Amino acid sequence: MTVHGERENIPSIAKDEAPKALKRFTDIYNKSYRELDPALAGQVQTGPLLDISAADLKAQHADKPDGNPNYPPLKLDDARYVIPKQVGWPKFFVANTESNRDDNRWLLVFTRDGANEPWKAAYLSILSQDEVPDFQIDKDGWAKSVPAEGATPKLASRPDELSAEYTEYLMTGKGEVFADSQATSGLRTSRKKFLRTPKFWTEYIDTAAQGARYAPVGLRLSDGGALVFFTSHHRQKQTMAKGYRPNPTPQIKALMTGEAKKSVTLTRVSESAVRVPAKDAADPKVVFLNRLEGVTAAKGE
Repeated sequence: MTVHGERENIPSIAKDEAPKALKRFTDIYNKSYRELDPALAGQVQTGPLLDISAADLKAQHADKPDGNPNYPPLKLDDARYVIPKQVGWPKFFVANTESNRDDNRWLLVFTRDGANEPWKAAYLSILSQDEVPDFQIDKDGWAKSVPAEGATPKLASRPDELSAEYTEYLMTGKGEVFADSQATSGLRTSRKKFLRTPKFWTEYIDTAAQGARYAPVGLRLSDGGALVFFTSHHRQKQTMAKGYRPNPTPQIKALMTGEAKKSVTLTRVSESAVRVPAKDAADPKVVFLNRLEGVTAAKGE
């Protein structure tokens, strides 16, 4: 009997296939960092995670054109797979793992757009042991996904609006969606220190992620809320005062177009993991659990 994943509500991946996807990711990820090859990263990564990794590999390759054969391999152990039942494509699942890099849990979101395509990691979030939430799991061991688009009546905020609400908040300080944290009020406070200094002034432009490549994904939690992963885009232009010249780092220079005579504009991508409360929660504010950001491009003028 053939099961059609495009119209049947089935697990996104078989339980015995998920470890194979994680192993393939780890093997090729390590190879990409040994060879410092962004094309290899593209075989097992997509979305915001690929944007950040590809830029990092490009910058490192500029410094080490022959690669980095002494790169210490990433090891991901104690994997716990959170696999939702889903109808249609794309599908996703989460690997909640231990890492040899630190004492935290690494949550990798794997996605694919069709049955004949490989699984690729789109999001990575690093959470402490206590920050990993309890997922809603049915009697057969399957998780419950949250629709990426449209209203979700049981949640305090819509997952597909988080990127726009977040970037609008960073730009204006307006909005009551997010709880205070380093990623919200703390980031606005730290930015203010660099708006105008004796040596330079800084402009910030934050924009919402758009398109299927940056689609949010979410999983229902046991308390009725959801864990949602989403992307946002950020630009920072630093213009030097008279008598000063930009001095970008070698890593930034490797990603730069133009010549930094007066200013440097950095383009960043961030990927975030947040807890979205249930609609009837006592506190409806969205809480950031993790935010990873990387420079993906630079322009000198």
